[in-house]
Amino acid sequence: MSENSDFVDFFPDSKAEYILSNVAEVVERILTFIPTKSLLQLASVCRLWRNCARRVLRTQQQLTWVSASGHSSTESHALNSILAEEVEKVYLLPKTVLVMADCEILTGGAFSYKPNKAKKSRNSLDAELNELFPRGCDVMGVATPGIVLTPSGSCGNPPQEYQDGGAGFAIMLPAIEGVHIQPFHFCKRTISPTALKEAGLIDNPELRVILIFFYEAYKPGGARFLNQILEPLSKTKALIAGGLVENAFAPSRYCCSQGSYGVIGLALSGPKVQGASVLLEEDVISAKAAEATIRRLKAAKIPEKNTLGFMFACVGRGQNYYNNQSNVEADAFHKVFPNTPLFGLFGNGEIGCDRIIKDDYTLCDTDTDNLQHEYTTVMTLVHLG
Repeated sequence: MSENSDFVDFFPDSKAEYILSNVAEVVERILTFIPTKSLLQLASVCRLWRNCARRVLRTQQQLTWVSASGHSSTESHALNSILAEEVEKVYLLPKTVLVMADCEILTGGAFSYKPNKAKKSRNSLDAELNELFPRGCDVMGVATPGIVLTPSGSCGNPPQEYQDGGAGFAIMLPAIEGVHIQPFHFCKRTISPTALKEAGLIDNPELRVILIFFYEAYKPGGARFLNQILEPLSKTKALIAGGLVENAFAPSRYCCSQGSYGVIGLALSGPKVQGASVLLEEDVISAKAAEATIRRLKAAKIPEKNTLGFMFACVGRGQNYYNNQSNVEADAFHKVFPNTPLFGLFGNGEIGCDRIIKDDYTLCDTDTDNLQHEYTTVMTLVHLG
Protein backbone atom coordinates (compact mmCIF):
# COMPACT_ATOMS: atom_id res chain seq x y z
CA MET A 1 0.00 0.00 0.00
CA SER A 2 3.01 2.29 0.12
CA GLU A 3 2.33 3.60 -3.41
CA ASN A 4 -1.15 4.74 -2.29
CA SER A 5 -0.11 6.22 1.06
CA ASP A 6 -0.48 9.79 -0.21
CA PHE A 7 -4.20 9.85 0.46
CA VAL A 8 -4.52 7.46 3.45
CA ASP A 9 -5.19 10.34 5.82
CA PHE A 10 -8.29 11.29 3.83
CA PHE A 11 -10.07 8.08 4.88
CA PRO A 12 -9.97 7.44 8.67
CA ASP A 13 -12.26 4.44 8.21
CA SER A 14 -9.83 1.56 7.56
CA LYS A 15 -12.33 -0.36 5.38
CA ALA A 16 -12.95 2.59 3.09
CA GLU A 17 -9.21 3.24 2.97
CA TYR A 18 -8.50 -0.35 1.97
CA ILE A 19 -11.19 -0.45 -0.72
CA LEU A 20 -10.26 2.89 -2.27
CA SER A 21 -6.56 2.07 -2.32
CA ASN A 22 -6.71 -1.58 -3.41
CA VAL A 23 -9.96 -2.64 -5.09
CA ALA A 24 -9.69 -1.43 -8.68
CA GLU A 25 -13.18 -2.59 -9.66
CA VAL A 26 -14.80 -0.37 -7.02
CA VAL A 27 -12.61 2.63 -7.77
CA GLU A 28 -13.24 2.32 -11.50
CA ARG A 29 -16.98 2.11 -10.96
CA ILE A 30 -16.94 5.24 -8.81
CA LEU A 31 -14.86 7.15 -11.35
CA THR A 32 -17.42 6.53 -14.09
CA PHE A 33 -19.67 9.03 -12.28
CA ILE A 34 -17.02 11.78 -12.29
CA PRO A 35 -16.91 14.42 -15.06
CA THR A 36 -13.78 14.16 -17.16
CA LYS A 37 -12.06 17.33 -15.99
CA SER A 38 -12.37 16.24 -12.35
CA LEU A 39 -11.40 12.70 -13.35
CA LEU A 40 -8.10 13.95 -14.77
CA GLN A 41 -7.37 15.70 -11.46
CA LEU A 42 -8.18 12.57 -9.45
CA ALA A 43 -5.82 10.54 -11.65
CA SER A 44 -2.90 12.24 -9.89
CA VAL A 45 -3.86 10.87 -6.44
CA CYS A 46 -2.09 7.52 -6.81
CA ARG A 47 -1.10 4.85 -9.30
CA LEU A 48 -4.28 2.80 -8.83
CA TRP A 49 -6.53 5.77 -9.46
CA ARG A 50 -4.44 6.81 -12.45
CA ASN A 51 -4.79 3.39 -14.05
CA CYS A 52 -8.51 3.26 -13.29
CA ALA A 53 -8.99 6.74 -14.74
CA ARG A 54 -7.24 5.72 -17.94
CA ARG A 55 -9.52 2.73 -18.36
CA VAL A 56 -12.59 4.89 -17.76
CA LEU A 57 -11.42 7.43 -20.34
CA ARG A 58 -10.98 4.68 -22.93
CA THR A 59 -14.63 3.67 -22.49
CA GLN A 60 -15.94 7.24 -22.92
CA GLN A 61 -16.32 7.18 -26.69
CA GLN A 62 -19.82 8.56 -27.00
CA LEU A 63 -20.01 12.07 -28.44
CA THR A 64 -21.66 14.91 -26.53
CA TRP A 65 -22.58 18.53 -27.13
CA VAL A 66 -23.49 21.84 -25.53
CA SER A 67 -26.13 24.03 -27.15
CA ALA A 68 -27.62 27.39 -26.27
CA SER A 69 -30.25 29.77 -27.62
CA GLY A 70 -31.95 33.02 -26.78
CA HIS A 71 -30.55 36.07 -25.04
CA SER A 72 -28.02 35.67 -22.25
CA SER A 73 -28.05 37.65 -18.99
CA THR A 74 -24.83 39.39 -20.04
CA GLU A 75 -23.51 41.10 -23.15
CA SER A 76 -22.09 37.76 -24.28
CA HIS A 77 -23.54 35.46 -26.91
CA ALA A 78 -25.78 32.77 -25.41
CA LEU A 79 -23.22 30.06 -26.17
CA ASN A 80 -20.35 32.08 -24.70
CA SER A 81 -22.28 32.44 -21.46
CA ILE A 82 -22.63 28.73 -20.72
CA LEU A 83 -19.92 26.87 -22.62
CA ALA A 84 -17.15 27.26 -20.02
CA GLU A 85 -19.44 26.02 -17.26
CA GLU A 86 -20.89 23.12 -19.23
CA VAL A 87 -17.51 21.83 -20.41
CA GLU A 88 -16.72 21.15 -16.74
CA LYS A 89 -19.57 18.61 -16.67
CA VAL A 90 -18.89 16.46 -19.75
CA TYR A 91 -18.01 12.76 -19.52
CA LEU A 92 -15.45 12.45 -22.29
CA LEU A 93 -12.01 13.75 -23.25
CA PRO A 94 -12.58 15.88 -26.36
CA LYS A 95 -10.22 15.31 -29.27
CA THR A 96 -12.14 17.38 -31.83
CA VAL A 97 -14.67 20.17 -31.21
CA LEU A 98 -16.95 21.73 -33.84
CA VAL A 99 -18.47 25.06 -32.79
CA MET A 100 -21.17 26.82 -34.80
CA ALA A 101 -22.98 30.00 -33.85
CA ASP A 102 -24.69 32.93 -35.49
CA CYS A 103 -22.60 35.94 -36.40
CA GLU A 104 -23.28 37.74 -33.12
CA ILE A 105 -20.65 35.50 -31.55
CA LEU A 106 -18.02 37.64 -33.30
CA THR A 107 -19.10 40.71 -31.31
CA GLY A 108 -20.06 39.05 -28.02
CA GLY A 109 -18.05 38.59 -24.85
CA ALA A 110 -15.58 35.91 -23.86
CA PHE A 111 -16.12 32.17 -23.37
CA SER A 112 -15.88 32.50 -19.60
CA TYR A 113 -17.87 33.02 -16.43
CA LYS A 114 -17.13 36.76 -16.46
CA PRO A 115 -18.70 39.03 -19.10
CA ASN A 116 -16.42 40.95 -21.42
CA LYS A 117 -17.88 43.71 -23.56
CA ALA A 118 -14.88 44.07 -25.84
CA LYS A 119 -15.33 43.10 -29.46
CA LYS A 120 -13.65 39.78 -30.14
CA SER A 121 -11.31 39.13 -33.03
CA ARG A 122 -11.37 35.76 -34.75
CA ASN A 123 -7.96 34.93 -33.28
CA SER A 124 -8.92 35.88 -29.71
CA LEU A 125 -12.03 33.71 -29.96
CA ASP A 126 -9.81 30.83 -31.05
CA ALA A 127 -7.48 31.39 -28.08
CA GLU A 128 -10.39 31.43 -25.63
CA LEU A 129 -11.85 28.24 -27.05
CA ASN A 130 -8.52 26.48 -26.82
CA GLU A 131 -8.28 27.41 -23.14
CA LEU A 132 -11.53 25.56 -22.47
CA PHE A 133 -10.42 22.26 -23.95
CA PRO A 134 -7.47 19.91 -23.34
CA ARG A 135 -4.12 20.54 -24.95
CA GLY A 136 -3.99 18.85 -28.34
CA CYS A 137 -7.74 19.15 -28.90
CA ASP A 138 -8.60 20.48 -32.38
CA VAL A 139 -11.23 23.24 -32.23
CA MET A 140 -13.07 24.52 -35.30
CA GLY A 141 -15.43 27.49 -35.12
CA VAL A 142 -17.85 28.79 -37.78
CA ALA A 143 -20.07 31.88 -37.75
CA THR A 144 -23.16 31.75 -39.95
CA PRO A 145 -26.49 33.60 -40.38
CA GLY A 146 -28.68 30.90 -38.80
CA ILE A 147 -28.31 27.80 -36.67
CA VAL A 148 -29.95 24.38 -36.32
CA LEU A 149 -29.40 22.57 -33.01
CA THR A 150 -30.64 19.91 -30.66
CA PRO A 151 -31.01 21.17 -27.08
CA SER A 152 -28.49 19.75 -24.62
CA GLY A 153 -29.35 16.75 -22.50
CA SER A 154 -30.72 14.01 -24.71
CA CYS A 155 -30.43 12.72 -28.27
CA GLY A 156 -34.23 12.55 -28.31
CA ASN A 157 -34.77 16.28 -27.75
CA PRO A 158 -36.58 17.84 -30.73
CA PRO A 159 -34.17 19.91 -32.88
CA GLN A 160 -34.85 23.60 -33.42
CA GLU A 161 -34.20 25.97 -36.31
CA TYR A 162 -32.95 29.48 -35.50
CA GLN A 163 -32.97 31.05 -38.93
CA ASP A 164 -32.37 34.57 -37.59
CA GLY A 165 -29.58 33.58 -35.20
CA GLY A 166 -29.49 33.81 -31.42
CA ALA A 167 -28.13 30.28 -30.99
CA GLY A 168 -25.03 28.11 -31.10
CA PHE A 169 -23.59 24.72 -30.24
CA ALA A 170 -20.32 22.90 -29.61
CA ILE A 171 -20.07 19.22 -30.58
CA MET A 172 -17.32 17.39 -28.68
CA LEU A 173 -15.87 14.24 -30.21
CA PRO A 174 -13.50 11.92 -28.31
CA ALA A 175 -10.79 9.76 -29.83
CA ILE A 176 -12.69 6.77 -31.26
CA GLU A 177 -11.15 3.51 -32.38
CA GLY A 178 -11.49 3.09 -36.12
CA VAL A 179 -12.20 6.80 -36.65
CA HIS A 180 -9.66 9.43 -37.68
CA ILE A 181 -10.74 13.09 -37.79
CA GLN A 182 -8.39 15.52 -39.55
CA PRO A 183 -9.18 19.26 -39.50
CA PHE A 184 -8.14 21.28 -42.53
CA HIS A 185 -7.92 24.90 -43.62
CA PHE A 186 -6.98 26.28 -47.03
CA CYS A 187 -6.75 29.77 -48.43
CA LYS A 188 -5.42 30.92 -51.80
CA ARG A 189 -1.90 30.96 -50.36
CA THR A 190 -1.93 27.42 -48.99
CA ILE A 191 -4.02 25.40 -51.44
CA SER A 192 -2.10 22.81 -53.47
CA PRO A 193 -2.36 19.11 -54.35
CA THR A 194 0.28 18.39 -51.73
CA ALA A 195 -1.71 20.22 -49.05
CA LEU A 196 -4.88 18.32 -49.99
CA LYS A 197 -3.00 15.03 -49.72
CA GLU A 198 -1.49 15.94 -46.34
CA ALA A 199 -4.98 16.73 -45.06
CA GLY A 200 -6.17 13.28 -46.12
CA LEU A 201 -8.55 14.66 -48.74
CA ILE A 202 -7.07 12.91 -51.78
CA ASP A 203 -5.24 9.61 -52.27
CA ASN A 204 -6.81 8.40 -49.02
CA PRO A 205 -8.62 5.07 -49.47
CA GLU A 206 -10.12 5.27 -45.97
CA LEU A 207 -11.70 8.72 -46.46
CA ARG A 208 -15.44 8.50 -45.82
CA VAL A 209 -16.91 11.93 -45.01
CA ILE A 210 -15.86 15.55 -45.65
CA LEU A 211 -17.59 18.38 -43.78
CA ILE A 212 -16.59 21.61 -45.53
CA PHE A 213 -17.35 25.30 -44.90
CA PHE A 214 -16.41 28.10 -47.28
CA TYR A 215 -16.15 31.61 -45.79
CA GLU A 216 -16.10 35.07 -47.44
CA ALA A 217 -17.46 33.44 -50.58
CA TYR A 218 -18.62 36.70 -52.17
CA LYS A 219 -15.08 38.06 -52.52
CA PRO A 220 -13.63 38.23 -56.08
CA GLY A 221 -12.06 34.90 -56.96
CA GLY A 222 -14.06 33.04 -54.30
CA ALA A 223 -16.14 30.96 -56.68
CA ARG A 224 -13.08 29.88 -58.66
CA PHE A 225 -11.30 28.94 -55.44
CA LEU A 226 -14.24 26.79 -54.27
CA ASN A 227 -14.28 24.94 -57.60
CA GLN A 228 -10.54 24.38 -57.22
CA ILE A 229 -11.27 22.62 -53.92
CA LEU A 230 -14.36 20.67 -54.94
CA GLU A 231 -13.10 19.33 -58.27
CA PRO A 232 -10.54 16.90 -56.76
CA LEU A 233 -12.83 16.08 -53.84
CA SER A 234 -15.68 15.11 -56.16
CA LYS A 235 -13.47 12.40 -57.63
CA THR A 236 -13.21 10.66 -54.26
CA LYS A 237 -15.81 8.25 -52.95
CA ALA A 238 -16.37 10.33 -49.83
CA LEU A 239 -19.59 11.98 -48.76
CA ILE A 240 -19.20 15.76 -49.10
CA ALA A 241 -21.49 18.12 -47.19
CA GLY A 242 -21.35 21.67 -45.90
CA GLY A 243 -22.18 25.22 -46.79
CA LEU A 244 -21.13 28.80 -47.40
CA VAL A 245 -20.76 30.64 -44.09
CA GLU A 246 -19.98 34.19 -43.00
CA ASN A 247 -16.69 33.59 -41.23
CA ALA A 248 -14.47 31.10 -39.44
CA PHE A 249 -13.10 32.07 -36.02
CA ALA A 250 -11.16 28.91 -35.15
CA PRO A 251 -8.51 27.82 -35.75
CA SER A 252 -6.53 31.06 -36.05
CA ARG A 253 -5.71 31.88 -39.66
CA TYR A 254 -2.33 33.55 -39.71
CA CYS A 255 -1.67 32.55 -43.33
CA CYS A 256 -4.31 34.86 -44.81
CA SER A 257 -5.40 38.43 -44.20
CA GLN A 258 -8.59 39.65 -42.58
CA GLY A 259 -11.50 39.39 -45.00
CA SER A 260 -9.94 36.94 -47.42
CA TYR A 261 -11.79 33.81 -48.55
CA GLY A 262 -10.97 30.21 -47.69
CA VAL A 263 -12.33 26.87 -46.54
CA ILE A 264 -12.17 24.94 -43.30
CA GLY A 265 -13.54 21.52 -42.49
CA LEU A 266 -13.11 18.03 -41.14
CA ALA A 267 -11.96 14.94 -43.04
CA LEU A 268 -13.35 11.78 -41.43
CA SER A 269 -11.57 8.55 -42.27
CA GLY A 270 -11.55 5.01 -41.00
CA PRO A 271 -13.42 1.72 -41.27
CA LYS A 272 -16.03 2.68 -38.65
CA VAL A 273 -17.14 5.91 -40.34
CA GLN A 274 -20.39 5.78 -42.31
CA GLY A 275 -22.42 8.52 -43.93
CA ALA A 276 -25.44 9.32 -46.04
CA SER A 277 -26.95 12.51 -47.42
CA VAL A 278 -29.97 13.62 -49.41
CA LEU A 279 -30.73 16.89 -51.15
CA LEU A 280 -34.01 18.69 -50.50
CA GLU A 281 -34.27 20.52 -53.81
CA GLU A 282 -36.03 23.77 -54.62
CA ASP A 283 -39.30 22.01 -55.41
CA VAL A 284 -39.54 20.52 -51.89
CA ILE A 285 -41.94 23.10 -50.45
CA SER A 286 -44.18 21.13 -48.07
CA ALA A 287 -43.69 19.26 -44.81
CA LYS A 288 -44.87 16.06 -46.46
CA ALA A 289 -42.35 16.37 -49.30
CA ALA A 290 -39.54 17.21 -46.85
CA GLU A 291 -40.29 14.14 -44.75
CA ALA A 292 -40.47 11.89 -47.84
CA THR A 293 -37.05 13.11 -49.01
CA ILE A 294 -35.43 12.72 -45.58
CA ARG A 295 -36.91 9.25 -45.22
CA ARG A 296 -34.69 8.14 -48.11
CA LEU A 297 -31.78 8.26 -45.65
CA LYS A 298 -33.27 5.16 -44.02
CA ALA A 299 -31.97 3.14 -46.97
CA ALA A 300 -28.43 3.60 -45.64
CA LYS A 301 -29.33 1.61 -42.49
CA ILE A 302 -26.90 3.61 -40.39
CA PRO A 303 -26.87 2.70 -36.66
CA GLU A 304 -28.39 5.25 -34.28
CA LYS A 305 -25.66 5.13 -31.64
CA ASN A 306 -22.89 7.71 -32.12
CA THR A 307 -24.64 9.13 -35.18
CA LEU A 308 -25.10 12.83 -35.84
CA GLY A 309 -27.50 14.52 -38.21
CA PHE A 310 -26.37 17.64 -40.07
CA MET A 311 -28.67 20.09 -41.83
CA PHE A 312 -27.09 22.62 -44.19
CA ALA A 313 -29.86 24.88 -45.46
CA CYS A 314 -30.14 28.03 -47.54
CA VAL A 315 -31.11 31.23 -45.69
CA GLY A 316 -33.86 31.53 -48.31
CA ARG A 317 -35.62 28.42 -47.00
CA GLY A 318 -36.95 27.97 -43.49
CA GLN A 319 -40.22 29.52 -42.38
CA ASN A 320 -40.76 31.73 -45.43
CA TYR A 321 -40.29 28.79 -47.79
CA TYR A 322 -43.00 26.73 -46.07
CA ASN A 323 -45.91 29.20 -46.03
CA ASN A 324 -44.93 30.66 -42.65
CA GLN A 325 -44.60 27.25 -41.00
CA SER A 326 -41.60 27.16 -38.68
CA ASN A 327 -39.17 24.31 -38.00
CA VAL A 328 -40.52 22.19 -40.87
CA GLU A 329 -37.33 20.43 -41.94
CA ALA A 330 -35.96 19.88 -38.42
CA ASP A 331 -39.32 18.44 -37.36
CA ALA A 332 -39.36 16.15 -40.40
CA PHE A 333 -35.89 14.87 -39.55
CA HIS A 334 -36.91 14.24 -35.94
CA LYS A 335 -39.98 12.33 -37.05
CA VAL A 336 -37.84 10.00 -39.18
CA PHE A 337 -34.86 9.82 -36.79
CA PRO A 338 -36.27 10.51 -33.28
CA ASN A 339 -33.09 9.45 -31.46
CA THR A 340 -30.50 11.19 -33.62
CA PRO A 341 -29.43 14.74 -32.67
CA LEU A 342 -29.50 17.27 -35.50
CA PHE A 343 -27.14 20.23 -35.95
CA GLY A 344 -26.37 22.60 -38.76
CA LEU A 345 -26.71 26.03 -40.27
CA PHE A 346 -28.55 28.41 -42.53
CA GLY A 347 -25.98 29.73 -44.98
CA ASN A 348 -25.45 31.45 -48.29
CA GLY A 349 -25.15 28.27 -50.35
CA GLU A 350 -25.14 24.51 -49.84
CA ILE A 351 -22.63 21.81 -50.69
CA GLY A 352 -23.66 18.18 -51.10
CA CYS A 353 -25.74 15.65 -53.02
CA ASP A 354 -27.47 12.30 -52.65
CA ARG A 355 -24.78 9.92 -51.42
CA ILE A 356 -24.43 6.80 -49.25
CA ILE A 357 -21.12 5.64 -47.79
CA LYS A 358 -21.17 2.15 -46.27
CA ASP A 359 -18.62 -0.50 -45.39
CA ASP A 360 -18.15 -1.94 -48.84
CA TYR A 361 -19.86 0.37 -51.31
CA THR A 362 -20.54 3.97 -52.28
CA LEU A 363 -23.58 5.31 -54.09
CA CYS A 364 -22.94 8.83 -55.33
CA ASP A 365 -23.12 11.50 -57.99
CA THR A 366 -19.61 12.60 -58.96
CA ASP A 367 -20.57 15.65 -61.03
CA THR A 368 -18.85 18.66 -59.43
CA ASP A 369 -21.60 21.06 -60.54
CA ASN A 370 -24.14 19.00 -58.60
CA LEU A 371 -22.32 19.63 -55.32
CA GLN A 372 -23.15 23.36 -55.21
CA HIS A 373 -26.70 24.56 -54.69
CA GLU A 374 -28.98 27.44 -53.77
CA TYR A 375 -32.43 27.36 -52.13
CA THR A 376 -31.89 23.75 -51.08
CA THR A 377 -31.07 21.80 -47.92
CA VAL A 378 -28.45 19.07 -47.60
CA MET A 379 -29.53 16.61 -44.89
CA THR A 380 -26.76 14.32 -43.72
CA LEU A 381 -26.12 11.41 -41.33
CA VAL A 382 -22.61 10.77 -40.02
CA HIS A 383 -21.86 7.66 -37.95
CA LEU A 384 -18.67 7.49 -35.88
CA GLY A 385 -18.13 3.90 -34.78
